Amino acid sequence: MTKRNILVIGSSNTDMTVKTRELPRPGETVLGGVFTMGAGGKGANQAVAARRLGGDVKFICKVGRDIFGDNSIAHYEKEGLDTGGIIRSDLPSGVALISVDEKAENCIVVASGANADVTEADIEASKEAIEKCGILLLQLEIPVPAVLKAAKMAHEAGATVVLNPAPACPLPDELFKYIDLFIPNETELSTFSGLPVSDAESAAKAAAAMQAKGVGKLIVTMGSKGSLICEGGPEVFVPARKVKAVDTTAAGDTFCGALCVALSEGKPLEEAAAFATAASALTVQKMGAQDSIPFRKDINL
Repeated sequence: MTKRNILVIGSSNTDMTVKTRELPRPGETVLGGVFTMGAGGKGANQAVAARRLGGDVKFICKVGRDIFGDNSIAHYEKEGLDTGGIIRSDLPSGVALISVDEKAENCIVVASGANADVTEADIEASKEAIEKCGILLLQLEIPVPAVLKAAKMAHEAGATVVLNPAPACPLPDELFKYIDLFIPNETELSTFSGLPVSDAESAAKAAAAMQAKGVGKLIVTMGSKGSLICEGGPEVFVPARKVKAVDTTAAGDTFCGALCVALSEGKPLEEAAAFATAASALTVQKMGAQDSIPFRKDINL
């Protein structure tokens, strides 16, 4: 089987997580339980997920000249990622402070550091990797001008451009015409379409509004309900698997990475979504970000 290679451009963070009985309210101190520290960042999570699930993956990010940056690169190499395009910054490496409660809900504060230092010049320096990729996977934890430049370069080179628009932030309309596959959750879809999204019917209307802006296909992730595929014809709903969630951190990132792997293997979108659903269902049953991402052998379809 000939697989298309996957290039992920995005964020790299070190996650510091505390399990708590409940999330603190403003001004409140909550005594937590177990503390863990591990690799995170949406870009890195998606790259690791794609690699563990069988993808041929190159990861481009920016990390500081500090111990967090050193440890991150060593970790990515151990995971089998192509790290030749990683850039060092004079800013500190990104970190995320995460609280997770008994219901598996989380609260995350990110200090972007070097992630905010990804420039259009960095993207230009990565031109060869971008123009050679089969699938480009992007998120929004690096500056939008860099995302726009990468999407345009990959689109013009004939790659499939996938955008997970998280965390939601203002985007130029120009970007949407370069996006072949848009993977928002309900809140993000509502933000970008300007329409309320509360169920599959309203999600389909909002998805049509995004397609009118130039976006190709969409998969709307709807948490424990499942996901909605919008390809221009009748929408297809892929139900989530019923599992006991322990921590939802990185579930969406696993979904995106897994989806790109399936697409790189030539699978149709509905089959790819089923594979991604199975992978993300395993992720929520474990604590942590990359610590919870499954391997290909773990997937049971």
